[in-house]
Amino acid sequence: MSAAGRPAGRAPAAAAKAPRKASSAVKDLVPVTRRKVPAKKAPQYPVEIVHMALYDIGRAIDLKLAASLLPGTPGMRIVRRRDTPDSVSIPTPLCVDLRSGKQKAFCDDSVEGFAATARLYDEGVMSIIVRLKVNASLKELHGIELNPVSANIQNLDSYVNEKYRAVLEQVAPAVITDHYNTERMERETYTAFCFADVGKPAEFIVENAHELTTLLSGEPFDAPVHPSQIRKSLSNPFSYSENDLAIFDMDKCVIVDAERDYEDVLLICELANYQFLELRTLDRLLDRWLDEAEADVQAFYGRSPRPGQKRRKGRMRTGALQRKLAVIQALRLDALFILENLENSAKIIGDYFLGSVYEHLTGIFNTAGWTRSVERRLDALQNVYEIVKSDKSERTMLAMEIVFIVVCIIPIIQFALG
Repeated sequence: MSAAGRPAGRAPAAAAKAPRKASSAVKDLVPVTRRKVPAKKAPQYPVEIVHMALYDIGRAIDLKLAASLLPGTPGMRIVRRRDTPDSVSIPTPLCVDLRSGKQKAFCDDSVEGFAATARLYDEGVMSIIVRLKVNASLKELHGIELNPVSANIQNLDSYVNEKYRAVLEQVAPAVITDHYNTERMERETYTAFCFADVGKPAEFIVENAHELTTLLSGEPFDAPVHPSQIRKSLSNPFSYSENDLAIFDMDKCVIVDAERDYEDVLLICELANYQFLELRTLDRLLDRWLDEAEADVQAFYGRSPRPGQKRRKGRMRTGALQRKLAVIQALRLDALFILENLENSAKIIGDYFLGSVYEHLTGIFNTAGWTRSVERRLDALQNVYEIVKSDKSERTMLAMEIVFIVVCIIPIIQFALG
């Protein structure tokens, strides 16, 4: 179909039958058509918007205690389809329906096709997932997360933050923080636009390549995106059958599935964001611990701190250094366990399709680079205190040698002086 909504090639066929008269008529009518005929209304598509936000709220969450504070269902059921093997490993969070039970006030029942869910993971992560079904054009989907949903819901983003604070207030006694307090709350958001009745998925992507590229990248609808960027954004689609297709980006994805059978793909999106969030949080914590290590080293050697750094009172004594080493060693081991548990929390092994989607998303988020950064900082944190400890031991040994020499020389001097 052409942009005007009629089969392409029909006008040229008419011109072939009466070339001179038709061309004259078309020549006379074109200016009039452009002036008076209104532009065709953009097509509306049934779309389900899945907006998820993940928050790192502490070192861990006691899910048993959280279940007693907040009604929920332990575990998460994965729909095993596309030959998904039993070996697929996923985290088992506490799932809370924000539209039922004591949380009824958390949601706006006046909005049709609206659902909200909270998930609490034992690694200290909370996810709020909001699903909204709309009929909208591609232009209307741009920035729709920031548009009002109803009289009571200003936008999806503010609604998610409000529900996050409400759930956190109730489960706060079950959150374990330890040494994991940060200056700001780490947060990751991801939005999936799930299309159903759009015809063949591949043709839909090709016909709306520019609009979908700006939608995925967060640019305005009519942004002048270069063709190379369009090819890059749409160059790696994922399909299991002829009726489904998915394209992923850093903060958004587009899923086309005539049967609306995309729950497993959404789960992979959540797990990839979950891993990315934990790595960023751990990296920021190591930043803080390295800053503290630098301040400790400055205090140990009696040097002035660099601008903007906290000043330690007095020099660090040997006992304080030993206690600090013990704390850092415990934190380092804890961080290593977090990293190991994180890598083992989601093992999408044996399912080629879901595994490919998971690897693609982790590649976009560069989780391998974040993992290397965390491991490098862990080694640096350990090396800093080991060097200081070794230097302290060498100083102690030198002082003992001097004392020993003095003790041995004094009797000789006394004997020589009679």
